[in-house]
Amino acid sequence: MPTRPTGRPDRRTFAIISHPDAGKTTLTEKLLLFGGAIHLAGEVKARGQNRRARSDWMKIEQQRGISVTSSVMTFEHGGVTFNLLDTPGHEDFSEDTYRTLTAVDSAVMVIDAAKGIEPQTRKLFEVCRTRNVPIITFVNKVDREGREPFALLDEIADALALDVVPMSWPVGMGGTFEGIYDFARGQVTLPGDNDNGSFDGDVLKAEGVEDDALAQRLSDAALEHLREEAGLALAAYPEFDADAYLAGDLTPVYFGSALKEFGVAELIAALSDFAPSPKPQPTADGSVDPDAPAVSGFIFKVQANMNPQHRDRVAFMRLCSGRFKRGMKLMQPSTGKAIAVHSPILFFAQNRELADEAWPGDIIGIPNHGTLRVGDTLTEDAAIQFTGLPNFAPEILRRVVLADPTKTKQLRKALDDMAEEGVTQVFYPAIGANWIVGVVGQLQLDVLISRLQVEYKVDARFEDSPWNTARWISGAEKDVERFVDTHKSQIATDRDGAPVFMAKDAWELSFHEGRNDAIRFTAIKERA
Repeated sequence: MPTRPTGRPDRRTFAIISHPDAGKTTLTEKLLLFGGAIHLAGEVKARGQNRRARSDWMKIEQQRGISVTSSVMTFEHGGVTFNLLDTPGHEDFSEDTYRTLTAVDSAVMVIDAAKGIEPQTRKLFEVCRTRNVPIITFVNKVDREGREPFALLDEIADALALDVVPMSWPVGMGGTFEGIYDFARGQVTLPGDNDNGSFDGDVLKAEGVEDDALAQRLSDAALEHLREEAGLALAAYPEFDADAYLAGDLTPVYFGSALKEFGVAELIAALSDFAPSPKPQPTADGSVDPDAPAVSGFIFKVQANMNPQHRDRVAFMRLCSGRFKRGMKLMQPSTGKAIAVHSPILFFAQNRELADEAWPGDIIGIPNHGTLRVGDTLTEDAAIQFTGLPNFAPEILRRVVLADPTKTKQLRKALDDMAEEGVTQVFYPAIGANWIVGVVGQLQLDVLISRLQVEYKVDARFEDSPWNTARWISGAEKDVERFVDTHKSQIATDRDGAPVFMAKDAWELSFHEGRNDAIRFTAIKERA
């Protein structure tokens, strides 16, 4: 029997969520800088022409300046190990983001000071809310012209139905920016003397905003404005309540500039002080506590070709309980087989190192060749089966057409790989030879084409499909068989062999739902 782990080290496993261009990737870089994972600001851009962050490693990411896949970075700071999961900001990759959010205990929501709450921010927040993921808010780019802090706080409160507590305050914004005031510490972080005005470690300590020491470094106008706004903020908003934050009802708000490194140290401190340690994870029979002795975890992401030269394939596992050690064997309940994990890895995006051990909250990579898929459980206790990693019905369906028909085998391999990753879904019609891919957004199709060419040397294009809607069908076996036989031309199977009904439009889907009470048409499928 496994022994109960003792002395479990402190972990913070969190995601960064935002609308595109809010500064998420820049904040990721600066968190790594402050956490000691990198040594120079801008180092993440050093390799390759205009290379962006370590978390953006695909060719299409570098070309377009976007994140299209989640990545994991581990760093230590102040005795705490942080597992940072960087998620795609673009809504076309919301499925990848959703699965990533199943693997975290908290999140940092990045908001552009000039734009406030944007559509993708709201969508990602709602995903966090359904999972009771507590959120710390970082209002970014206060060194540029933006909206008034009170207006931003009120929008967060109104749009997201959250209590807000400002933990810091900008001393001016844009052209009048003179620093960040920290309410808890009573100090101002000041711009440095460097060319770009970035923070260089100069902190002015004070005993509150009325302290005359502030007048030594702040202009009279800025100090008067700070005292007026800080007083109003303290009176208008509640004090920080840790229980309300952990319940997802309250968000502490930090103002800063990721680019200029303002507010980043305070954000790391907040994650260390307030963000939860690993929490119990849901299973088919209750939940698994992180202090449970048996090692257990679930696969929330599979990524192929992070190192194309080696055609590697890595499954990302969130460790939920027990003390994992390199080389141990874990049961895969979906297959009933045991897997020996000889080369588990920790990530700094493309950089990786062997993990001799891991604890609840850690994310480890398991090299494999298609044996592990999104939603799989690995455990010492065969009775555990984690839940909550669904597949969603695609919003766009396209036929796949090969430029070279002799590469059918390579195409099948490529599509199967990317379906296992959760990048796309593949449907095989009962009648007809053209496979159908299903995605959430158009950008996913561009990524598919790019990866087919770069990673698999397959030239293909997509053309319109006769269907626009797909739904998994279920019910009594005889009822499903009768429906399938009657509608053969509109039936396909997914990569698990599950039957899927393909409809021309929402009206046709509704028509068949009304005519077939014994059949369930579902837009969400969760692996058993």
